[in-house]
Amino acid sequence: MPAAFSETERARIIERLLANGERLFTAQGLRKTSLEDLVAGTGIAKSSFYQFFAAKEALYLELMMRQSAAVKREVVDEALLSTEDVREGLRRFLHATLRRLETDPLYRRLMTHPEEMAAVMRRLGTADPAAVSAFGSSPDNPARAFVDYVRDHQEEGELPGHDPAVIVGVIQAVLVLPLNRELLGDPALLPQIQDLLVDIVATGLTPRKD
Repeated sequence: MPAAFSETERARIIERLLANGERLFTAQGLRKTSLEDLVAGTGIAKSSFYQFFAAKEALYLELMMRQSAAVKREVVDEALLSTEDVREGLRRFLHATLRRLETDPLYRRLMTHPEEMAAVMRRLGTADPAAVSAFGSSPDNPARAFVDYVRDHQEEGELPGHDPAVIVGVIQAVLVLPLNRELLGDPALLPQIQDLLVDIVATGLTPRKD
């Protein structure tokens, strides 16, 4: 018979599992992280893990959902939507996202290993489809919020009428630059290169102003 846990114990164990998950997924990724790793120091056996999460991928998704709310607030609500000027909004969004990548190891991991998110969605598509649906439709999903922003401003003629996925791809191209700084001729020039690239992309995606 599975062990019974009080609500207080469950809350404590979940927070420890999340802390372990954040540390391990950031350092070694989803595939190399085992259930034994995740339950270490939590006071539960590996077999009890499933009383808290349907799979280790569900723990990964929970971390993503918690991360998404903070990221959306920082890069969308407080940057992209902080001005009615689309060009300036894109600049603020890119700078805020670049800062987040620089200071947040877990977010950087999520951005640089999209195959892990794909693996999570495949696994949970059958194990926990409700969680997958909740993440995709969540108003705290920054990717969804950005696509909605692009579509809204395309309708207003303030952004070009390309497939929104193409515009998202252009934005992603800027964001991978600091993750590949070692490929630059002089990595010390990264801040100046980033600033110029952000200006070029924000200006290129918005109509010329008189």
